[in-house]
Amino acid sequence: MAAFIRSFSYIFHPLLIPVYATLFYFVVTWNYFNGPEVYLVFVQVLILTVLLPISLFYLLRSLGRLKSKMILDRRERKLPLALYALLLLMLTQYSLRGVPLPELYYYFIGILMSNVAALAFVLGGQKASLHMMGVASLTLFLISISAYYNIRFIYLIAVMVICCGFVASSRLQAKAHTSGELMLGTLLGAVPQIGLWFLWLLK
Repeated sequence: MAAFIRSFSYIFHPLLIPVYATLFYFVVTWNYFNGPEVYLVFVQVLILTVLLPISLFYLLRSLGRLKSKMILDRRERKLPLALYALLLLMLTQYSLRGVPLPELYYYFIGILMSNVAALAFVLGGQKASLHMMGVASLTLFLISISAYYNIRFIYLIAVMVICCGFVASSRLQAKAHTSGELMLGTLLGAVPQIGLWFLWLLK
């Protein structure tokens, strides 16, 4: 059982969340886009949110700027969060701006806002759970797509809510976060997504 719960930390790793959201979005909207357009956007998301961050992580480790594999130390989070914010800024301003993908564009704007907020809290001496931030943003994105396209993803959303609980349990089991840090991460992931609804979902 312990191994099962621990696996959720890997399945819902923060770097994988944007890829999951992009895949889900294109599965739902596949008929609205041509194949090359979908592949181009997906590859850009994969490079900027997964491959480059991983490369930068190992570069920082080789330079001695990071000591731990999971970046649990609050002080070590500053540079990775700042670099990831820059990559998200590049994605939103240069990769997604020229393609008519408002739902996906605002989702990544929300992630950028969450990331900047997490960095601000780190600079202020408070650590938030990036796992919970990611899985909460993904859950809210599923809800928003369900509402926007009027598709009932009730069971999928219910599964995601349960997964949020498992992710929280896995982080507590690993002694990576306190319950307060998990709650803070959840709020940082959810609030920007809900706030941005007024720009594209509720207008």
